[in-house]
Amino acid sequence: MKLRAPAVPLITVDPFFTVWSADSVLNHSKTEHWSGKGNSIIGSAFIDGKEFVFLGYHRDKKKLPQVSLEIQALSTTAVFENESIRLTAVFTTPLLPDDYRLLTRPVSYMEVSFESVDGKEHEVKINVAVSEELCLDNQKNIDVTTEDIKYGRLTAMKMGNETQKPLNKSGDDVRIDWGYCYLATDCPKAESSFSRIWSDAHINISAPLYESKPLMYYFAYDDVYSIEYFGKPLRSYWNKDGQTILEAIAEAADEYESLKLKCKEFSDKLYADAFAAGGEEYAEMLSLAYRQVIAGHKLVLDENGEILFVSKECYSNGCAATVDVSYPSTPLFLLYNPELVKGMMRPVYKFARSDKWIFDFAPHDVGQYPLLNGQVYACNAKDVRKYQMPVEECGNMLVMEANVALATGNADFATEHIDLLEKWCDYLIEYGTDPGNQLCTDDFAGHLAHNCNLSLKAIMGLQGMSIITDMLGNSEKSAHYRNEAEKMAEIWLNTAVNDDGTTKLAFDQPDTYSMKYNMVWDKVWGSGLFTQEFMDAEIADNFNHFNRYGMPLDSRADYTKSDWLVWTGAMASSDETFRKYIAPLWAAYNESTSRVPMTDWYDTVSGKWVSFRHRTVQGGLFMRVLMNSGKLKV
Repeated sequence: MKLRAPAVPLITVDPFFTVWSADSVLNHSKTEHWSGKGNSIIGSAFIDGKEFVFLGYHRDKKKLPQVSLEIQALSTTAVFENESIRLTAVFTTPLLPDDYRLLTRPVSYMEVSFESVDGKEHEVKINVAVSEELCLDNQKNIDVTTEDIKYGRLTAMKMGNETQKPLNKSGDDVRIDWGYCYLATDCPKAESSFSRIWSDAHINISAPLYESKPLMYYFAYDDVYSIEYFGKPLRSYWNKDGQTILEAIAEAADEYESLKLKCKEFSDKLYADAFAAGGEEYAEMLSLAYRQVIAGHKLVLDENGEILFVSKECYSNGCAATVDVSYPSTPLFLLYNPELVKGMMRPVYKFARSDKWIFDFAPHDVGQYPLLNGQVYACNAKDVRKYQMPVEECGNMLVMEANVALATGNADFATEHIDLLEKWCDYLIEYGTDPGNQLCTDDFAGHLAHNCNLSLKAIMGLQGMSIITDMLGNSEKSAHYRNEAEKMAEIWLNTAVNDDGTTKLAFDQPDTYSMKYNMVWDKVWGSGLFTQEFMDAEIADNFNHFNRYGMPLDSRADYTKSDWLVWTGAMASSDETFRKYIAPLWAAYNESTSRVPMTDWYDTVSGKWVSFRHRTVQGGLFMRVLMNSGKLKV
C-alpha cells in the first residue's frame, strides 16, 4: 500500500474492543483506543538475550527497526529487521460480513514469525504485555483482577475491573470498564505473568519463537452484556447459545489457517473491485476503511431472534443507531450483506412506534451507545423539535428501505413498516419541496433554511417509496409517489439553479454552491429524475471550487466530508473524472498531520482533521463500487 495511513488498525472488533497505532511505524508510539486514549499493548522480541520492542512504546527499551507495512481490508502486516533477523507480525480480525459468528466473535489474531538474515541460528522469544487500559475507562483509583488460565492447549491470562457493573454508562469519550480482557497463545512452552509498567497493571505471555514455526497470540474480550435494548441487556451474537469466551478463543485458534485464506480472498476481491471502479488510490482507501466501518458496530439479537446492527456515532455525541450515520454507511453493507442494513433500521422502527416518540417524522437516533432506551440527541433542549432532522431522517429511512428491497430482490421487510413509511412520505410531500430552518446530517454547519441538497433528500425519499410500492405490486401508489417526486424535481430545477447554470446552497442564496450528494441515488437507481448532462455540468462546476485536498462541502467554509465527496464524484460519467475527486482525498489521508483513524470531516486547505474519527460513515466511500455493481438498478 502506497497510502501512508493516518492511523493503523491492529485490533478491530467493536467500538470498545479496538486498538490502533497512531504512527505508521508500530513501535514509535503507544497503541491507542480509536478515541485517542491509551490502549497499550507492548510486543517485545528477545533476540539472543537482547530485548527489542516491535509493537507499542516503551521509552526505556530499544526498538526493532520497521522496514515495511502493508494494510489490507482484514489484516495489517508489519516487517521489522536488524542485522540478525527479519520479524513479521500479522494482525487479523476476520470480519467477514456474511458470517455473523465471525463478525461478532471478539477474538483478534497476531501471528509472529522470523527468519535469519545473517545466516546464523538465533534464539528468539516473544513477550506481549497488555495494559489494564483495555478494560478500564478511567484508571484512577480502580483495581483490576487477573487470573492465570490453562484451557486445553491454551495458556491464557484474564484481566478485568474488580467491580463489575455491565452497561453502567454511555457516552462518546467512554471506554469499557466491565467484562474481561484475555491474552492467550497455544504455544506449549508459553509462560504467563503479571507486571506493572509505570504503575499500570499488565498481563504478559512469553513464548519461544522458532524460525520454522509461527507463534500465535489471541486477543479477546468478553463484555458479558453488549447492548441495553429498551431496558433489556443483550449479549453479542457470538455467544447467543452459551459459548464461553475460552471456547471461542480455542475455536478461533483451530480456525486460523482456514480463516487466513478466506480473509485474503475477501481482501483481494475488495481491492480488485475498488481498483476497477476507481483506481489504485481508491482501492487503498477502501481497504483501509473496511475494518473501521465494521468495528463501529455491535451485532446482537432482539427478543424475536432478529439481528440488530447497532452503530456508535464515534467522536460526535456517542449516539446509537443514528439514522444519518447509518445512511451514508450503507453502500458497503448493500454490497456485502444487506441484511445488516435491516439490522440498522429495526431499532429505529421500534423507537418510532413507542410512546416516547411523538413526532410525525423519523427519529435521529435510539439512544447513546451502548444504551438504546430512546433518543438522547437534543433531549435536554427546550425546543426538542428544533434540534431534530425531520426531512433528513425521513428521506434516509425511505432510501435505505428502497435499497434493501432492491438488494434483496423483494420488499417484504418494508411491509412490516409500511404505515410509518407512508407517514414519513406525507411529511416529505408537505415540507420537502422547500425545507424550513432545519438541521440536516451536516448539523455541524448549523441550521439552514431552503437547503437545496436537503430538498434532494426528500425527492429521493419519495422516489424510494415509489420503488418500494412498485415491488409490492401497488402500481397506483407507486405512480403517486413517482409523480410527487417528479413535481418536486421540476420545482427544484427551477429554483435551485443560478443564472449561470450552477446550483445554489439554498434556494434564496444566489451565487453559492454545495455538493449535491443526495442526487446520487437517481443515478444508482437509474430513475431519471435528473439527466446525466445536468449531473456532468454540476460536477464540472465543482472543480472550480477545489482546494488542495478536495472540494469544500459548500460555500460557507473550507472543510469537507469524505463520504459526500465520493458520492458527488460518483455521479460523474467517466472514471477519469471520478478519479479527480479521489486523488485529493487520498492525498489528505496520506499527507495530513492528524494521525487519527480515518476522519470524514477535514479541512481542504490544510488537510487536517476538523473533528470526527473512526466513524462508520466511511462505508459511503464504497459508493462507486456499489454503483458499478448494478445491484440497485431499477
